[in-house]
Amino acid sequence: MSTQERDHGGGLDGAAARFGGARADWIDLSTGINPVPYDIGTFTQSDWTALPDAAAFDALTSAARKFWNVPAQASILPAPGASSLIARIPALAPIGRVDISAPTYNEHAAAFAAQGWDISADAPNARVLVHPNNPDGRLWQSNNADAPLTIIDESFCDIAPEQSLIHLAERPGVIVLKSFGKFWGLAGLRLGFAIGDPALLSRLNDFIGPWAVSGPALRVGAAALQDETWATQTRARLAADTIRLDALLANHGATCVGGTTLFRLYDVGDAEAWQDKLARSHIWTRRFPYSDKWLRLGLPAPDQWQRLSAALSADS
Repeated sequence: MSTQERDHGGGLDGAAARFGGARADWIDLSTGINPVPYDIGTFTQSDWTALPDAAAFDALTSAARKFWNVPAQASILPAPGASSLIARIPALAPIGRVDISAPTYNEHAAAFAAQGWDISADAPNARVLVHPNNPDGRLWQSNNADAPLTIIDESFCDIAPEQSLIHLAERPGVIVLKSFGKFWGLAGLRLGFAIGDPALLSRLNDFIGPWAVSGPALRVGAAALQDETWATQTRARLAADTIRLDALLANHGATCVGGTTLFRLYDVGDAEAWQDKLARSHIWTRRFPYSDKWLRLGLPAPDQWQRLSAALSADS
């Protein structure tokens, strides 16, 4: 079993057990999920009862290729969430050393460690670039993708498509990961993509097996990836809400450290005290085991801003 520490957002059941209230009473700002999700529309009976056929997968991958401007030489592999891909990717190469610059999303290190890899920047055989980085929003450059196996995790990059490194997906040894749950706000749909080296993706496909993506996920994913108007409007709304959140937190003494327009990272001095204060108002946020000062907040939904403002103003 891996000894890598795995901390995540979410966990409302535990928060409610400690601070009270039913799950429905809580506002979860501990994740970086769009609080105004894409409308999933309606489903047919066969979406739920039939095994997905090739046409449904082709429709999804065609929409993905156009939306992300995927190079013609690169393959696209849909999967039941980016996490399922992250867990399997280390088995694609002989065990060696992988460079994963910390702090970052911890599932990458946990997955490589579970396969026996050493986490080391010393002449690495593999490199992971979380782009933009979680939790500080750091962006990488093309020249950083120089390891024999390079994973570029673009789970949060749909808020800034001009920053994407998708053009590198045509290189041998490169895999670009995309998460559907973050930008489209549908994490429960469990849909993700690996894009890149056809030889590596063929093996990865063998690992995840047939019918890995559900019929409903195929339908929603294909529709959403073709809806450019929704994507453009969503990016504008997220950008405006980010400015609003930064101003609100600054008024209460927090300093923005970084982030994206789906989550913000703040230096609040005492992260535990801030998290507990907001939790007493049933608002859940994200702390990190490696910093006692950092607190991460996702964006509130349109009807949640007043509650957040009141919670920040409440007496401790």
